[in-house]
This record gives sequence, structure tokens and C-alpha cells, in this order.
Amino acid sequence: MAKRKQPLHPDAPLRHRDHARPVTRRDFLAQGFLSGMGMTLGGSALSLLASSRAHASHGLSPDLIALANSLRDAGGNPSCSLGGTGSNPLPFICFDLAGGANIAGSNVLVGRDTQMDFLTTAGYSKLGLPGDMIPGGTEATPSATGTSNGDFTDTTFGLAFHSDSAFLRGMVASAPTVVARPANVDGVVIPARSGNDTGNNPHNPMYGIARAGGDGSVVTLIGSRNSDSGGNSMAPAMMIDPTIRPSKVDRPSDVTGMVDTGDLTAILSEQDVVSVMESVARVSNSKLGAVTTGLSSDTVIKDLVRCGYLKAADIADRFAGVPVDPAGDTRIRGGIFTEAEFDNDREFRKTASVMKMVIDGNAGAGTIAMGGYDYHTGDRSTGEIRDLRAGRCIGACLEYAALVGNPVMIYVFSDGSLASNGTLDNSTDGRGKGVWTGDNSSTAASFILVYNPNGVTALRRQIGAFSGDGSVITSSSPAANNVNLLVETVILNYMSMTGQIGQFSSLFSGFGTNPSAVLLDSLTAFGPLA
Repeated sequence: MAKRKQPLHPDAPLRHRDHARPVTRRDFLAQGFLSGMGMTLGGSALSLLASSRAHASHGLSPDLIALANSLRDAGGNPSCSLGGTGSNPLPFICFDLAGGANIAGSNVLVGRDTQMDFLTTAGYSKLGLPGDMIPGGTEATPSATGTSNGDFTDTTFGLAFHSDSAFLRGMVASAPTVVARPANVDGVVIPARSGNDTGNNPHNPMYGIARAGGDGSVVTLIGSRNSDSGGNSMAPAMMIDPTIRPSKVDRPSDVTGMVDTGDLTAILSEQDVVSVMESVARVSNSKLGAVTTGLSSDTVIKDLVRCGYLKAADIADRFAGVPVDPAGDTRIRGGIFTEAEFDNDREFRKTASVMKMVIDGNAGAGTIAMGGYDYHTGDRSTGEIRDLRAGRCIGACLEYAALVGNPVMIYVFSDGSLASNGTLDNSTDGRGKGVWTGDNSSTAASFILVYNPNGVTALRRQIGAFSGDGSVITSSSPAANNVNLLVETVILNYMSMTGQIGQFSSLFSGFGTNPSAVLLDSLTAFGPLA
């Protein structure tokens, strides 16, 4: 086999001889031809016109409050809620690694029952680990992270990782505050098959998180791609709510654009900015009274326009002068990421933008889609470099939550997975591990990490099982062979942590209309957050 002299740059596209040329946006993203950025035509504006939610009081003038309260939708229901006090009991961020990344074994440990119920040597070889690096063995030299248990396992984040996991190395580099507070972080791995190289897996749980109570003070959902899910993989069709379609956020300007008052703050005081925006709302309301659309829905359309102006005034009231730009947050740029890293790596800027919106409470849930994870390129180095960057981004979200003192739930998934034939890549970046030689959905898994300033109660760290030879046992959990049920398992754990698990079966029916307590308990990895 010809050896690659240099590993691919993490932004280089992947050209596979055994893959057809990419023809869709999802294909381009999975193979790294597309960065995950997208154009949007008013996603945030649509969110401003979303149907009603009850919010607390706000600072607009009484006449505008009365106007907002008078607006109705086609069903006669209040349609213009202001104040932006959306409930966000547990900020939620998911990482959508497009293409079929390795998660199980070489990154997050998986076992036959529990994480530490180790697989066979052949099983680990399939998952990219040579015989002298299998969990349970003795490490001859200290691990790269310096946090190993000495047997190729590492439990720094509660959830067990391989001590040379690229995800782990990236997380440790980005999250020193979290590393110093091990009682405040934990996780669970979920062995689960999904289709290779396709965005048709309904992996994305954000609509379900919103249904379970996740909301933000500006917008409910955001995502780094302009898609119905906000990422590469789809959302379950039965969960999609078009009124809260994710607004596209993949750079700092997208964040500031949602709460931007333009150049008014440069020439006016914050109070005067609000006064100007209130005046615009009053003038617009007056002008609309003289307009006739001729449509049967004339009143509803006008009320939507009125609400848009009222929302703009409300945003000005709450955010004029408030620092929301991740590029101006020294905890992020110059902190978690160096200034050079932030300025030169689009994935870091994307991550910073989504995590600040969500963890600060301005969005209820967000998706970060990262492309180029179809990395079975006949070497190991390409995948290691890309996994390391994903780990840096995952760790950044944990670290920012720790710095601001808020909890966060992080869910990491990919469309399918891949396997090794045992050939080793002994280059510096290959690290002596097995090369990735092809797609293999039987080695797939997803995982959750949770940070909480007051600690995390972990009930189990693995849901489902792998066979000794390194394959998902599809009968080991409802999620193991059904992506829709994998999503519901994630939402179940969200609701367990937010104290709402008793309401799960009334909102979601994938496990039946009256699932047994024994079944739900077997799928619950976390107790309520303190």
C-alpha cells in the first residue's frame, strides 16, 4: 500500500476512489468540499414572526406592550410575545460530524456491557487500536494528555476515553477549568448503528429539545447550516416544527446580526436607541392601517409585520450596549482559543458563535456541523488531525460553560462510522494506530457529555453494548438499530436532568404510549441536575 508522505490538512477535501463524485450539499460537506457555511434568507426574521410563547415583563413603553398583546394569529391566539425570557433549563449543543467519524474504541471506550468490560484484541483492531494500545494494558510511557489511568483508559471527564484519543487530547487542551473540576462533568456512550455517508439519518434532536422546554431569549434554535435541522443529518420528521426552524449561525457576525441595532449606538445613547426603535414601530403601525392587501388573511399579515417592528424595538431594549460578539469576548478569543487560532480557523469561530449564543441563554439549542469526517483515506493521520480539532471544539463548549458558571449538555454523533484492517500508520500524526480503510456502520456510536457547576449524577456510562469482535449488538437497546429512538434516548436524558422525565411519555411516543419504568430506567444515564 502506498504511503502518504504528508497527512491531509484538516480543511482539505477527501477524494475517495471508491466513492462517486459528490453531487449534493451533504456529499460535499461529508467529504470536506464544503465548510458547513450556508446562505440564509431571513432565518432570524422568520424566528421573530414565530407563534406565541409566554414571557415575562420587559422595558418597552406601555402603548407598545398593549399593541403586542392585541396582535392575533389566524386562530385568534396571541401572536407577538416580547421580553425574551425564554426558558433554557439546560443549554444544549450537538456536534454533527458529517461523513462517518470514528467515535467508538479509539476515542470513547465501548465495552460488551459497560465501558470497562473490554473487547477482544481483534475487536479493538477493528476499531483502530493495535494490540499494544488496547484498554486494560500497561502504558510504557505517559499518555499525551498526562491524565491517563495508566492502562490506556482516561476518566478525566467521567466518561471513559482511550488515553490517546484525539477527541480527549483536544478537550484537555481547550478545557483546563473543567479538567480541574472532575466532579462537575460526566457522560454516556450509546452504541448505535446509522447509515454511512448520508444526511438521511434523523440524528438531530434539537426540535425535541425545544418541545421538552429548551428555549432562548432571542431565538429557540440555531445551527451552522441553513437546513431544516441546522446541520448535516436530518431531524426526525415527527418532531419538526417549521415555526422554530434553526436560524443560521456560523460566524460572529451572525450572532451580532440577531441583536444588531446598526450604527445607532455610535451616535445615540442606549436609551435613545430604544426610543428611535419604538418610534419606528409606532409609525409602521400607523401606516399599515392605511394599507389593504386584498387577501383574506389581511389582518394576520399586518399583525405579523407589526410584530416584526415590535420585536426589533424589544431587541434594542434588551441588547443595546450588551456585549454579545464572541470575537470581543476575551474568555474565548485570547482565552479558550488564541487570537491567531480564532482568526484563522473557521471551525473555531463557528463553535464560538454557537456556544456563546446557547450557553449565554440567547438560544435554546444549537447544532455545530463539521465537515470532512469521511476520512477512510488509507492512513490514520488525516482522521487524527480532524478528530483533534473536533475535540478542541467540544472542549471549548465545556470550558465556556465552566467560565460563565452555566450547565451545558453536549451530544456528538456522525452518520455511520468506519473500520480498520489492522494496518498501522507509524507516522507522527498516525501515532502507530490502525489506518481507516472503509465505511462500517456496525462500529458506530454517539456520546453525551454534561457539565454542571453543581455536579453531575451519572447513573450509567454506557447504554447498549458491543460484541467482543467490535460490532454494535443491535438488540442491546432500542437505540442500537433505530436512529429515531436514539434521538428519543437523548431527549429522555435531557428531561431527566431538567426534572421532567415524568412528562416524557406525554410528549414522545417512540417507546410506546405507556413505556415501562424499567425500560426508561435502562435508557437513563443521568439524574436531575443540582
